[in-house]
Amino acid sequence: MINNKKIVVVLPAYNAAKTLERTYREIPQEVDEVILVDDASQDNTVEVASRLGIKTFTHKSNQGYGANQKTCYKEALRLGADIVVMLHPDYQYNPRLITAMSSLVAEDIYDVVIGSRILGTGALKGGMPLYKYIANRVLTFLENIMVGQKLSEYHTGYRAFSRKVLETLPLKENSDDFVFDNQMLVQAIFFGFRIGEITCPALYHKDASSINFLRSIKYGLGVLLTGLQFILAKAKITTIAIFRSNTA
Repeated sequence: MINNKKIVVVLPAYNAAKTLERTYREIPQEVDEVILVDDASQDNTVEVASRLGIKTFTHKSNQGYGANQKTCYKEALRLGADIVVMLHPDYQYNPRLITAMSSLVAEDIYDVVIGSRILGTGALKGGMPLYKYIANRVLTFLENIMVGQKLSEYHTGYRAFSRKVLETLPLKENSDDFVFDNQMLVQAIFFGFRIGEITCPALYHKDASSINFLRSIKYGLGVLLTGLQFILAKAKITTIAIFRSNTA
């Protein structure tokens, strides 16, 4: 715990057997519980998680990255989490930053904290492909204009949330695919939550998860659509499900 807040780390996993143990071993001791949701992996991710003693939930069929996170957050809240940190188990992000990210939420400085690969110079040095770096910068620039923010990126897979955020956002309305991440941050902005960022060095390696070029294009279009939906919802031109609060 930090400041008497229960911290639960969630690991949305798909074929993470080779990197799971290294990721898990570096999770700080301040974390109260770790849960893994396996999205019908084709390797022995579940067996590795069992050996490590990680509380594991499994999808019988592959439902998608967004669907995986929906299960992650539901189970974390059910365990009584005050702060939930989402960390990819592919060791692309440094688990030792969990303490810093959680502290910013626990001390009520921010409601959401993201580990940004773009702050500083760690992205390209860590091996991020140049085309992904450029796409990240372009999409972030456009989305900042659309939603009126100044975030360094919207696409990191390393985030800490307060319980209130997860209970407020209508996550069930979000995509089951990769654009889920983007929708979550834009929803947090829409509902007025405070978002902070810390620099996070990223490590790209052969076992790190990634999406191919065509799916990247689909993701980019989804990002722009989310920004447009934000504008329409803010202007009250139309009612959009992903911007309808659970607590309304």
